[in-house]
Amino acid sequence: MAGVTNGNSHSDIQRKYQVVVAATREMGIGKDGALPWKLPSDLKFFKDLTMATADPSKKNAVIMGRKTWESIPTKFRPLPGRLNVILTRSDSSDYATVENVVTCGSLDSSLELLASAPYSSTIEKAFLIGGGQVLRELLNASACEAIHLTDIESTIECDTFIPPIDPLVFHPWYSSSPVVENNIRHSFATFVRVRKSAEEANDSNLSELTSNDAKKKKFEIQIFSFLPKMIFEKHDEYQYLNLVQDILRSGARKNDRTGTGTISKFGCQMRFNLRKNFPLLTTKRVFWRGVLEELLWFISGSTNAKVLQEKNIRIWDGNASREYLDSIGLSQREEGDLGPVYGFQWRHFGAEYTDMHADYTGKGFDQLADVINKIKNNPDDRRIIMSAWNPTDLKKMALPPCHMFAQFYVENGELSCQMYQRSADMGLGVPFNIASYSLLTCMIAQVCDLSPGDFVHVMGDAHVYSTHVQALEEQLQKQPKPFPILKINPLKKDIDAFVASDFKLVSYDPHQKIEMKMAV
Repeated sequence: MAGVTNGNSHSDIQRKYQVVVAATREMGIGKDGALPWKLPSDLKFFKDLTMATADPSKKNAVIMGRKTWESIPTKFRPLPGRLNVILTRSDSSDYATVENVVTCGSLDSSLELLASAPYSSTIEKAFLIGGGQVLRELLNASACEAIHLTDIESTIECDTFIPPIDPLVFHPWYSSSPVVENNIRHSFATFVRVRKSAEEANDSNLSELTSNDAKKKKFEIQIFSFLPKMIFEKHDEYQYLNLVQDILRSGARKNDRTGTGTISKFGCQMRFNLRKNFPLLTTKRVFWRGVLEELLWFISGSTNAKVLQEKNIRIWDGNASREYLDSIGLSQREEGDLGPVYGFQWRHFGAEYTDMHADYTGKGFDQLADVINKIKNNPDDRRIIMSAWNPTDLKKMALPPCHMFAQFYVENGELSCQMYQRSADMGLGVPFNIASYSLLTCMIAQVCDLSPGDFVHVMGDAHVYSTHVQALEEQLQKQPKPFPILKINPLKKDIDAFVASDFKLVSYDPHQKIEMKMAV
């Protein structure tokens, strides 16, 4: 089907569109009218993205300026399997007989055309693919739902540039791990519109928001199913949701220490990309202040649960109570004294534990300091490890460590962490653990002048408590939202110097809290 429209339509109904573009960090997209890189993986991503439809009876439209059309080799145009929409005000007679090509005088008229019959029922999604002039005008325009970016990290000379993606309006949905092809390092990322305009975002002063500014941080756009299925399902949170669902469907029923009963699977892994956003789950509200203060408490080496209680953080209360300590044979232990748990092992491994009031300065082995020293001075070391599992001290602990072992890895100026968790409470613990070790990785990266890479979460016994099944089934009905963005005070370069006010969580807009009781 071929067709021409003069762009004079004034329909109020328009299609939304999504941008597909490859750009350098300086937002360069071309040189001398062509792509200045050869990346087969980028071409494959473009083809897969723009051709895939949820409804096999439909196809997508690719909208482009005249120069972009002319830059496509003749043998490849029109792009097959898609409706090619060319934006041009010049003579359209050259396109009038070309199959699967229509011309429009403007983007508005093309979106109106695609919203009218027959295209309204035959075209699933519209993708704007270039060129420079079109994207300079329309990249951040209000009709743009999403931006699919091939992020070229290597330095490449360009002469055509587009504006940066507006971070107040668009938030990262998904980002792949970097790959290198033809000596060019690049990754694929999708940004979704969360607010209608930059003006609205500026009114809320989003760059200064903290996790308590709930009303200001609310996304104006709450549903993101407009994304292509292949992108929508790549949100990192689906790793967690899919694992929970798999455990509920096919896990083994087991008894446990608490007598509650679990549904369990053994040997599971998730990988979270820390490069563009921060993996604080959105299908329920996660207690961010608790994550932050607990990690700072670990780093301080404290074993005193009352330090957290005084900040109204009661996540350790169940294991620090008089009744609980007596029940595990630690009746001589003062209430609130957890014994040589995480912080003690991180900072004083091997020291003799007496009580939570003692000064352990200079005693034992400071694993956290050793990790940082190795990252700075021997980043290729395969022994950059921190262990909370100390068999000699297990009987002295209120609770043996669940997240027990972390290894760090440096590559291309990025720091990644893999943590092994012997016992993983999927409902309450795991969302906390994901955020805690991701935060630790970001902090150590800053201290070592690196960028965050990946957090890899390996779980031994990954389980759902029987008392959490209903709550998790409720959570599985929620769709993820974009993860928040973590801002850390850039002046802090000492792991022991961080305080809670050094961290700001930008635009955390999760679904509501879902109550689950901890099994003790």
